[in-house]
Amino acid sequence: MILPQWLWAVCLTVFVAGRGAMGLQLKADDEDSIKEAAATTAYNMMSQYSGNETGQVPGKLGGTWWEGGAMFMTLIQYWYWTGDDSYNGPVSQGMYWQKGNDDYFPSNYSNYLGNDDQVFWGLAAMTAAELNYPEDEGEPSWLSLAQGVFNTQVPRWDTTACGGGLRWQIYPYQEGYGTKNSVSNGGLFQLAARLARYTNNETYSEWADKIWDWSSKSPLVQPDRWFVADTTDLDTNCKNAGNLQWTYNYGMYLSGSAYMYNLTDGDGKWKHRVDGLLKSVEKTFFPKTHGSNILSEVACEPNMKCDRNQDCFKGFLAAWLTFMTTIAPYTSDRIIPKIQASAEAAAKQCSGGKSGSACGRRWYQPKWDGSTSLESDMSALSIMSSAMIAHRKTSDGGKGGNGPFTSDSGGKSKGDPHAGTGSTNDGSDDKLEPITTGDKAGAGILTAVFAGGWVGAVAWLLYGL
Repeated sequence: MILPQWLWAVCLTVFVAGRGAMGLQLKADDEDSIKEAAATTAYNMMSQYSGNETGQVPGKLGGTWWEGGAMFMTLIQYWYWTGDDSYNGPVSQGMYWQKGNDDYFPSNYSNYLGNDDQVFWGLAAMTAAELNYPEDEGEPSWLSLAQGVFNTQVPRWDTTACGGGLRWQIYPYQEGYGTKNSVSNGGLFQLAARLARYTNNETYSEWADKIWDWSSKSPLVQPDRWFVADTTDLDTNCKNAGNLQWTYNYGMYLSGSAYMYNLTDGDGKWKHRVDGLLKSVEKTFFPKTHGSNILSEVACEPNMKCDRNQDCFKGFLAAWLTFMTTIAPYTSDRIIPKIQASAEAAAKQCSGGKSGSACGRRWYQPKWDGSTSLESDMSALSIMSSAMIAHRKTSDGGKGGNGPFTSDSGGKSKGDPHAGTGSTNDGSDDKLEPITTGDKAGAGILTAVFAGGWVGAVAWLLYGL
């Protein structure tokens, strides 16, 4: 029997509405359901990306540059956890297209980028290296691209104010040049820690120590209460703090500490830092009001004022927490149940839009909250992929087996210690010349428009809560 067109429309509407009411079906103990939900979410996210289309710019999302690197990092993790290589083509295309001088500082955007923008691409490349993501012949290795970001950022270490630290922006004409922030410094800290673990090169571990020490003496990281502030300003000699708490700031420092814990075979000082930050993350971002197991961006979700950047943040923390269970295995029993509960909750929230599976931002709310964005899909994809951890646990503390890999435990990516500096490699992958600390900050990065918008958004959050 052939149904009339109007009846088909009614049936489709009822189907989508019913699907929306139910959300995606994900059960943490069912590997296939995790993969199916993640695949749907990855498709929805990539449906909003046009960089791989003719005439478009690979790796570039509309109105933002850094999010391209964050999205590719999420997709590399998705590939690793699920084995789905459907998006490897556009990921590799975009990652290579935006490589700049092998430092993720492409000339088309370099006049308005920030240290935090650049480091996200470096972390994406580092993720690719650690997970043995395929490399294209004739292109720089993922490890060398991560090294290129490190090599261009450490000369910007600024001792002209506050005794050190990276500025948020790179250039004096950028609004935000007078600010030092957690995501920039925490990002370089995490990158240094991961490079140290992968290469076993002391220069990277020395920088990780240096960045931690400075951060913990500034208001950015406050070990007395394990509080991570967002910003501090040079005009107060870094005595003040922007106290809005964001998941990715904590995640940067917590993840980096876990990598250093692993590298040092469980050194007590790094375990102390992992334990302190993890406890603070659990208390702050897994609120008791939502059962203590569902991840929430508490600074902006309650009033639904998260902007597109903030909708990304908790997905990064989710991924870093998940990998932390493989490099600091003693944390597994605390973290994995929260990842699983958050994944199941996020799937229920993915019940909106025309598709009936677009993801909202409030995972703790069992029905779709009415919001949709590529960024919310990105965070949901991250937590769903991360739920695969229970089905692919390592047994050796992350030093081999399933990864994250190192150069001594199955990592295939080969380094170039001089990447991004204009020098040529001397043929040795395990040597790195000491990098001198500049007395001047090189500059900062992020358009005045973007920086002004961010400052305005923070003010709005502070006074609108």
